[in-house]
Amino acid sequence: MTVSHLSAHMSRFRLTVDDHLMIAHSLDDPFFGPAQRLHGATLHIHATYERPGLDTHGVVMDIGAATDLLAVVLEPLRHQNLDELPAFENKLSTTEVIIAYIAQQLAQSLPEHHGLTAIEIEAEENPRARASVRLEL
Repeated sequence: MTVSHLSAHMSRFRLTVDDHLMIAHSLDDPFFGPAQRLHGATLHIHATYERPGLDTHGVVMDIGAATDLLAVVLEPLRHQNLDELPAFENKLSTTEVIIAYIAQQLAQSLPEHHGLTAIEIEAEENPRARASVRLEL
């Protein structure tokens, strides 16, 4: 089968790459109990890129490029206290708020004519808890 023949019979394709992010933050609201205090977190980040068919090279996008895009977006957050970053000023830096920020930054970093229809960011806070957001492009 040719790539175009495969794409015609498939509704969408997805590519997921992973990275991790070590941060510090506090969640200054009684709702969060002990997490109100400054604490560290390691988030395992999964970025999924989606398109309706494959590109001319038979891929969603180059895996190296997808990995590099995610790393560039995460770099300013690495080993930072999110309470001190302007992007999180006057916001509770919950996992959901963090992944929404990552998704928006990633969408803005995509190359022109990328052909993607959505990106999804998932963060595993621990082996039993994760959050995700899907951003339609």
